[in-house]
Amino acid sequence: MVGTGFAAENQPDREPLDALARTLLLAGPAILLMRRRHPVAVVYALAVVTLVYIGAGYPYGPVFVTFAVGVFAALVAGHRYAAWGAVGLLWVGHLLIAHWLYAYLPPGDDRAAPWGGELVGAAWVAAIVAAAELTRVRREQWARERAERAAAEKRRTDEERLRIARELHDVLAHSISVINVQAGVGLALLDSDPEQARTALTTIKTASKEALGEVRQVLDTLRTPGDAPRAPAPGLDRLPELVEQAAGAGLTVEVGTEGTRTALPPGVDLAAFRIIQEALTNVVRHSGARTARVRIGYASGRVDLRIDDDGPATGGHQGGSGRGLVGMRERAAALGGTIEAGPRPDGGFQVHAGLPVDRS
Repeated sequence: MVGTGFAAENQPDREPLDALARTLLLAGPAILLMRRRHPVAVVYALAVVTLVYIGAGYPYGPVFVTFAVGVFAALVAGHRYAAWGAVGLLWVGHLLIAHWLYAYLPPGDDRAAPWGGELVGAAWVAAIVAAAELTRVRREQWARERAERAAAEKRRTDEERLRIARELHDVLAHSISVINVQAGVGLALLDSDPEQARTALTTIKTASKEALGEVRQVLDTLRTPGDAPRAPAPGLDRLPELVEQAAGAGLTVEVGTEGTRTALPPGVDLAAFRIIQEALTNVVRHSGARTARVRIGYASGRVDLRIDDDGPATGGHQGGSGRGLVGMRERAAALGGTIEAGPRPDGGFQVHAGLPVDRS
């Protein structure tokens, strides 16, 4: 209102500001209050209000600022065609009023507007549209970056949950299988061979203590994410412990090595240990074999694992869709390796894994 009053002092040939003019000047900002909910309707309503104001012969001035804010809001909200349509409507309407219909509209002695003013108006429109488009693009970019960060965070969370689930499965499945077998042995020999029953109970105690330690280590990473683990992750250097536990469950494990043994990266070392652990657990749980063979082959840039048993299967599905086999495949795939598991042609079961070793 104040700005239009100052502008009117320099335009004595225009109509004086009366009640209708002030109503139209206030109507624009009032309409702008709805620009977030209804940006398209608002920008067109502002175009009509501005045209009525100019057509009534009132002074040029800040009335166009209200329309510019409406165009800016529509463009930022993504309604580009609506904003351009409203600009076109105001532009065409102003051309008709200023250059052809001026003789029939107030003020009575009005003359055609100079065409140079249209160029100035076009420059302002271009500047407003450019600023709005830049703001819209930046907001879309920020929204896309936020969505990508949220997706990446969710992906990291899911991967961490999957890793923890695999660790818990591998630890608990192996240890509980050993405990289950030894508990059966202990119950069967409790009366006839107490000494052998005592050995079974000792094995149960050792396996459960080790399982509790590994579960506690996994759970510590949940309570204090980002902290370094208190104990090193298991690797192939703990294979003798695994062989001893399997022996406690009545399974003899023959371990052989091919190639020159070299230190493996921690991730590969852990995956190799867990794959062998899960394979031996499956032998204990699903096979009648009393002997299993583990072969570890060290080659340039990879390590190969092969676990065989002669069977026969004692029940359960052996086709590779169990949780343990799925976990082994996920571990191998996470490192870019491969794994094959299935019955052998001559009977029994074989697990063959190949893990790449990045020395960089």
